[in-house]
Amino acid sequence: MALFAERGFENTTVSEIAERAGVTERTFFRHFADKREVLFEGAGALEELLVTTVADAPDPAGPLDAIAAGLDAIAEMFQERRDFSRQRRAIIAANPELQERELIKLANWAVALAEVLRRRGVPDPAAALAAETGIAVFRIAWERWTDEGNDRDFAELIQESFAELKAVTAAT
Repeated sequence: MALFAERGFENTTVSEIAERAGVTERTFFRHFADKREVLFEGAGALEELLVTTVADAPDPAGPLDAIAAGLDAIAEMFQERRDFSRQRRAIIAANPELQERELIKLANWAVALAEVLRRRGVPDPAAALAAETGIAVFRIAWERWTDEGNDRDFAELIQESFAELKAVTAAT
């Protein structure tokens, strides 16, 4: 992260990353397919936590409430990593290729959420709509949480974003 911040993502080489980490390039490539993956490490584990939490939500929970529970679980994982998350967001925002990769990650999460909602008995298109809506809520809360000067709790921002969504849909 420090190298990306110092030199920019495009100008940072795998060799420099490996050297800074005190490993060989070969070791780097045992853990990462390329330097982009350094920024996306753990995305699969977060997706698994999200899906598992939604799957394990109480039966009476509606689709959005189940997704809210999953997003709250993710928020707990991030809470102590705000500075890292802010750096990561800035690096991704400065690079279209990384923006695309971030969108792919979120799209994969939406697909996984829709599938787990279907397994919970939510029919389409409701499952897909709820999943995409949950990802939109995550993105809005994430952007607010990683804004400089914001010291509010991530889970609180997620819940506030869901409340805003409910207010918007009730007003129409």
